[in-house]
Amino acid sequence: MLLRARSRQTLEGAVKRSVTLGLAVMAALILGGSAVAKSPDGLCHVGVYRMADGGLLDIAPSEPGLRWRRLDGRTGKLLPTTETAWTSTSGWTGRADGADVTFGACGAGQLRVQGQAGRRLDLQVIETVVQGDGGGPLAGRLVLPQGDAAVPVSVLVHGSEATSARTFYFQQRAWPANGVGVFVYDKRGSGGSKGKYTQDFHVLARDGAAAVREARRLAGARAARVGVEGGSQGGWIGPLVAGLTPVDYVIALYGMAESPLAENRGEVIQGLIDKGYGGEALIRAGVVADATGVIMASNYKDGWPKLAELRRRYGQESWFKDLDGEFTGDILKHPPAAVRLLGPRMSQGTTWNHDPMPVLKAVSVPMLWVR
Repeated sequence: MLLRARSRQTLEGAVKRSVTLGLAVMAALILGGSAVAKSPDGLCHVGVYRMADGGLLDIAPSEPGLRWRRLDGRTGKLLPTTETAWTSTSGWTGRADGADVTFGACGAGQLRVQGQAGRRLDLQVIETVVQGDGGGPLAGRLVLPQGDAAVPVSVLVHGSEATSARTFYFQQRAWPANGVGVFVYDKRGSGGSKGKYTQDFHVLARDGAAAVREARRLAGARAARVGVEGGSQGGWIGPLVAGLTPVDYVIALYGMAESPLAENRGEVIQGLIDKGYGGEALIRAGVVADATGVIMASNYKDGWPKLAELRRRYGQESWFKDLDGEFTGDILKHPPAAVRLLGPRMSQGTTWNHDPMPVLKAVSVPMLWVR
């Protein structure tokens, strides 16, 4: 899901964990940097490694432990078994996969996976501060391949997460290891960035535009093409950035060319299809989803009489209890008075009624959409 508030309590906890973890990671996010004397949580091993077979393996922070990634899509979670040995589980399943990893001394930049050695790559790293859209400074980082050749630079705009991009975005190592520079920055209110966390696409786009300008300034003659790249919610924000400042390309990773309200409607209907419903139930579910969309887009002010009418009409039908989506199920599962009271307090300012089509039509540079 692109927008779900990731159970807001979980999000709030993630922010707190991210800030704590981020303080340690700033010293340990090696990216080709200096050694750390002691790191029982493995942060001193974070980096991208060239393996003996010529392939790349990225080691990133996780919660808890570490996460490895190959650029062919394979990934796994690492948890320590001894001071240097870590056991791997496949993907996000928790199942052992046999790809256990042994690291060298902390800061040595060496590892071994199933007998194959790897050495961490040195990358050029420049830390900076971006002046965002009136919300306080944003912590940023430019990462380039070693050398002085001009390279493309991708500015990474965010999804809906509230964790530090500088801590968790593996692209800041994997892309430079493949000859593409990366500018990564923490979204306002996350990691090392100031300001209030928000999911207002227009505010975030202005922050992204400021990040593009800072990336160009820092990279100087090394910047060939400079573009924006964003996954999930970033698929809405990236094209908005392109309308605010010159870019050479836009990359959207599993983005959507419809509104967040339409996304919710589609998820509601797909959820019922997955449970075996069809026909009239799907039509009625769409009407209910649209009614809850009015409530969300108005920040819980409007649409309540219509929803009450639909609840009286359809509330006893079997499919009604199975409604879910980005927010429809949450609204229906709680008393209206409680939602009207607490909803605005928990709102993150999401631009629910954003129409991406006019924005996309106005973008004149090449765009790549990946799903």
